[in-house]
Amino acid sequence: MADKQPIVITIGRQFGSGGRELGRKLADRLGYDYYDKELLREAARHAGVSEEFFARNDERFPSFLNGVFSFAFGLSTVNCYAGSTSISDDSLYRAQSDFIHSLADKKPCVIVGRTSDYVLRDHSRLVNLFVHAPIEARVSRIMSRSDSDMTPEKARAKAAKVNKLRASYYNFYTDKTWGDAASYDLSLDTSLMPMDELVEVIVEYLRRRFPDESFDAK
Repeated sequence: MADKQPIVITIGRQFGSGGRELGRKLADRLGYDYYDKELLREAARHAGVSEEFFARNDERFPSFLNGVFSFAFGLSTVNCYAGSTSISDDSLYRAQSDFIHSLADKKPCVIVGRTSDYVLRDHSRLVNLFVHAPIEARVSRIMSRSDSDMTPEKARAKAAKVNKLRASYYNFYTDKTWGDAASYDLSLDTSLMPMDELVEVIVEYLRRRFPDESFDAK
């Protein structure tokens, strides 16, 4: 059918579990667009707000709850943010949500984080994944991509801090619980298989769930 919505895959992830790597590999395998931190930069340009301001509010629990603006959802409201340097966390979240909707309506894509599973909960062809791993595996990954002064103790502390922030952000803006299996279609432990094999597990799931689509290697 010409009017069916594109398939959109969202990925929630524990810090250090390799969620972004998996998302990138999956998008490359399927030929889908991919968004993680790029989403913030695009949303910032779209909303007329500095990219730095968006970055400071990247999946962080709101610093205050009283919005500077009050408005409804919809792309037409984005102009409310134009030129502002003091808009609320809630306004930023709504701007980002509007942009996520605009992406999901255009073409198939993979979106990492930003409560995209909840934002797109009414999307008819949505696949929600959660990526996790044992702490030992996450510590190893964090250390491998960090500066030489990163110790196992620092990596554990960073993982705990970032995951707490992500959970607070997700739980505040949604009516679900971050990391709860009931919130997702698939939950994947990245320590059990190589990333490329996990990608194929997901692709097989997509084949069975969407038999009308082709998921041949690009």
